[in-house]
Amino acid sequence: MKRAAVWCACFSLAALAVILYLSFQRDTLAQEPGALEAAGEEGAEQTDPQGDGQKGPPGQAGSSGDQKAPAGSSQPETFREPDKEGQPGDASQAGGPAQAENSAGQGAAGEDETQELKFSLEEGSQRLAFSEDASDTSYLRIPLPEGVKASDITIENYYMDQELWILLDGGESGFYDENAISGNLEMVSDGIYEKQDKALRLRFKLTGIFEYRSILESQELYISFLSPREVYDRIVVIDPACGGTNTGQTQGELVEKEINLAIALKLKEKLDKTDIKAYYTRVDDVNPAQENRILLANETRADLYIRIELGADEDSGVYGTGAVYNEDFFIPGFGSPELARILEEEVVNGVKGKELGFKSAEESDTAIRQALVPAVALRAGYATNRQEAILLTREDYQEKIAEGIYSAILKAYGEMGN
Repeated sequence: MKRAAVWCACFSLAALAVILYLSFQRDTLAQEPGALEAAGEEGAEQTDPQGDGQKGPPGQAGSSGDQKAPAGSSQPETFREPDKEGQPGDASQAGGPAQAENSAGQGAAGEDETQELKFSLEEGSQRLAFSEDASDTSYLRIPLPEGVKASDITIENYYMDQELWILLDGGESGFYDENAISGNLEMVSDGIYEKQDKALRLRFKLTGIFEYRSILESQELYISFLSPREVYDRIVVIDPACGGTNTGQTQGELVEKEINLAIALKLKEKLDKTDIKAYYTRVDDVNPAQENRILLANETRADLYIRIELGADEDSGVYGTGAVYNEDFFIPGFGSPELARILEEEVVNGVKGKELGFKSAEESDTAIRQALVPAVALRAGYATNRQEAILLTREDYQEKIAEGIYSAILKAYGEMGN
């Protein structure tokens, strides 16, 4: 009897253990799908199927819907054929093709970049239509109104503004409402036409600084764009400082912006007679932004960048010629220090003046320090010195300074071996 009671108790304990074990397994199995689901959610959050490095579904900041087109696309985004029925102020004209693309999801940064490459429509101007027919991949093809001859065409390259202007004598404005520009559009980001008395002016916004070649054939003008280095072996950039509302230093009859430009124009007369291609940041009374001045040197891959300016000092007794060079850009052989030395020597010899020495540019001299070519700011004299200020206003003295810069450029090319 005792033995039966013992067996019964053991059996009950074993049954209870089995029940507890099965109950534990059931609870565990019930929890596992939830755990896997949580792990799956975590994995989905960390996974980046859009490739943008951001979490969250498309439509949030950083999703693929907000990605702007990559810079340097072979076909500029601005090209769409405008609605021919659109008028200034309509979305198809005033906003332009680039703005239409921006509204489709382009980010703010891309929007700013696009707007820089577009014209603002003003009264009397209309946006040119572009055709994406690229059957001629070498030239920009511009159809011409009937009767327009080679002698009626004037082409002007405004490289500081990255614009190409084509003036057509006798052109009818309605012609370009029905005839699109086609061919190679890679270097053109926008275009407008304007009626000018009895002429028609076409303006093209370019994507960089280019030279061009033109051919007139079968009532069509063909334009090919080339980099400056494809055309010229020797390139210098001359930058007369100041201009416009920035008068620079003043002393009696001396106004620095006028002196700098006068020297540059006298230098231009000399360089025009050589095979050296000289680009000028200004040839009249304007004041280009500092970044655009240095961009000209960097984009053209100039051999030399020379800024013409005047010095100033609290001590009015300081006078003479000096130079400031870019030490941030180093090139073996002939670089900025060598150019500074030659410029100072040649100008001092030309004016028979005083040599102040050359030194590296300070932090505030951003135009010089951002150059990716040998770059020097020549301080042709001190406006704060009364006697030297009088000399600087004299045309014969300006001629001597220009002659000194010219001699320095020739000497620099001699030392560079080209």
